[in-house]
Parts: sequence; C-alpha cells; structure tokens
Amino acid sequence: MVRRLASLLVPAALLGCGGAEATVSGSAAVEAVEAGGTRSAAETTAAETTTAADGRAPATAAAPTGRYTTARVIRRTWLRAAPGGRRIAKATRTTSFGSPHVLSVVRRQGNWLAVHAPEQPNGRAAWLPTTAVVLGAVDLAIHVDRSKRLLTVRRGKRVLRRVTVAVGRPGHETPTGRFAVTDKLLMPPGTPYGCCAVALTGHQTSLPAGWGGGDRLAVHGTSEPASVGQPVSLGCLRAAQADIRWLMRRIPLGAPVFVKA
Repeated sequence: MVRRLASLLVPAALLGCGGAEATVSGSAAVEAVEAGGTRSAAETTAAETTTAADGRAPATAAAPTGRYTTARVIRRTWLRAAPGGRRIAKATRTTSFGSPHVLSVVRRQGNWLAVHAPEQPNGRAAWLPTTAVVLGAVDLAIHVDRSKRLLTVRRGKRVLRRVTVAVGRPGHETPTGRFAVTDKLLMPPGTPYGCCAVALTGHQTSLPAGWGGGDRLAVHGTSEPASVGQPVSLGCLRAAQADIRWLMRRIPLGAPVFVKA
C-alpha cells in the first residue's frame, strides 16, 4: 500500500536532508497522517500477491517461504524490550503514517519475535508475541554501499536494480547497520522529498545542534537532482525520480535494508 500524504502544519518526522531540506517547514510533515487519511489508488505488480503494493505476504496457515521473514500486526499489542519484558510502545495494525504495520523479523524465541521497529534505537530489536501477527516473507532486500553512493536491490544473489544515491555529508554520515522498510509515501507537491519517500526504521543520531526536525531515515526523491550521488544530506538517501518511483513499485513493506560504510 502506498500512502498519499496531506500537507499538514505539524513537525516533520522524516529527517530533513540538508541544504535546502534542512529548513523544511511543517507543511512537509508526514508523521501526523492518520490511518484514516486519503489513500492513493492501489498499485498492482506481478511481483506482489496482494491487491496493493504493500508488501504483505498472503495470510495463510502455510509457513512463509521467502528469504526474509516479516510479521504483519493484526491486533493491538505491546512492543517490548525483551520477551515478556518492559513495554516500549503500542503496536497497532497501522503505522504512524497509516500503512499496514509490517515488521522485519530478525529472530524468534519461543512465542516471541524480535523485530526491527522505529521505536527502538538503531541496532536494537523490539519484541512482540506471535499471537498478534501474521507471518509472511519477502525476497527483496536493499543493500547500500555508502562509500560508493550506491543502492542495490537484490533478490538473493540476483541484482534487480542499481541506484546512485546521495548520502549523508561529513559529520552527518548515513548510519550503517540493518534497518527495514516501514512505509511507502507519496509526498505533497512542493516538498524537498520529491515525489515519494520510502521510510525506514533507522534514525540519524548525529544531528546539527538545535535541529528541530525529525530523525527518521528514508530513501526519497529530491527537489535538487544535481545532489544525487553526492555526500550532501543529513543522513537520508536521495535518488532520482525514476529510481525512487521504481523502488515505490517494487520494494515491499518489511524488506530489510543493509547499509555499510
């Protein structure tokens, strides 16, 4: 599912990405869009089995067969710091952006799943019970080589697309590690994010002093095409419009994202 975002006067949740993007006003915000917001027309691709391009695996009793396990939240539950441990945040059927809440599973312990979630710091998993989710799987993954400014989409060892991207500038480098796709967002006209943004679980931990914007990482378009391929952002990855539109069509929710230096 792709979410179309209204222009709302609220603080931005996605990381502003430097240059002109460091001064984005609240009208470019995405965090405040609720589940009941306006939806775009469903996008259907041969690579996905649902009626919209939301990355959900079929909700069947069969074990998922894809390379990377996902968990789609089907009832309200708590994300916890450990199996049965301290509560971190509520997990509902939709994300804060209104997308189906699909999480990337990194391991299982009994009836508990460790997942990547934006409510946790980079590199730290959250846990939720298997009774609150439907398991699925995805085969596509995003691999980012920060030094080469290159994003590669792979299905196993097969390369589906290579994308030149802008990365974080010195002092605000794009964080490394494993993250996951949480949302696919159609941006309002006139924002520095271009047409679209693929939101990730990760956060930028090295922000300018006095920064008042968000810290969530994303792969997104740009209003400055010449910046693509340069180390100019505050941590997000900027792509050309044709490439970000391809990612929006093909990358499922819950897909893992691996970023290396």
